[in-house]
Amino acid sequence: MSALPLRTPASPPWYEDVSPGRGTLPPRAWYAGSDAAALSLNGDWAFRLSPTADAEDASFAAPDFDASAWGTVAVPGHWQPDERHGPLWRELGLHRMRHRLDEVALEDDGLTVRNRVAPASWDVGLRTTYRWTSDGSALRLRVDVAPEGTWRVPLPRLGVRLGLPAALDRAVWYGAGPGEAYPDTRAAARRGRWEATVDELRTPYLRPQENGARIDTRRLELTSADGGVRVAGEPPFAFTARRRTTEQLDAVAHDGDLVAGDVLWLHLDHAQHGIGSQSCGPGVLPAHRLDAAPASFVLSPVG
Repeated sequence: MSALPLRTPASPPWYEDVSPGRGTLPPRAWYAGSDAAALSLNGDWAFRLSPTADAEDASFAAPDFDASAWGTVAVPGHWQPDERHGPLWRELGLHRMRHRLDEVALEDDGLTVRNRVAPASWDVGLRTTYRWTSDGSALRLRVDVAPEGTWRVPLPRLGVRLGLPAALDRAVWYGAGPGEAYPDTRAAARRGRWEATVDELRTPYLRPQENGARIDTRRLELTSADGGVRVAGEPPFAFTARRRTTEQLDAVAHDGDLVAGDVLWLHLDHAQHGIGSQSCGPGVLPAHRLDAAPASFVLSPVG
């Protein structure tokens, strides 16, 4: 059976038969005055509603067609109108934050450390106070954060990162699970008690990137044959435990290029920016933005 042509005798002259091998008309897009190799689609597009596709005459396809009486609609040069925070974070230098120690105060009931965390050569930063106390059996950490300057982009995450012995290879937590869950990707997560090896916590995306967080965690235990670490949060926190740093994930293009190190990196995040869907759609919804604002959180006991 032969395929019927899509164009019929009643079709207008500019109608193109799109059957394989049958197209004959040149591309109907012009950009006068430019010899650029790529055609920008950014600008105001003209449009007019017609009762049928056959309502236009042959002049519609001409480069000098007069569409001055048509309506217009603004069309961006890309299909993702939301700002992409990844390039903005890198431009600001959030991938190479500097920690400046301002004060260490040893007191009768604890240790207070004050520092400033900021990207180099910018007038924004985070004044941070770490307050360590102990009841003799476990440590308690209180963190207070105060933004400085005008932050024009949200924060990727807000929390602490600890380097722990690589022998810690098993996680038990009460919170969202069993798979990874971020503020706006939690629909499949359920609250409960979960167990997994550290290697099972990671999500091996084709291109290495942020992965493996479990939000709404109340309690976390990381253990090995020789002992372990226990953490509770006020309020609940998100944790990520992996054998590669965030910087190492960012430095390679393929999952097979990652090499496990001899340190287990534990992120304990008070808050995280949402993931969004900018690989194929819009960015993070306003409800899941992590804008810079004063924050306080407690991790206890740690022991």
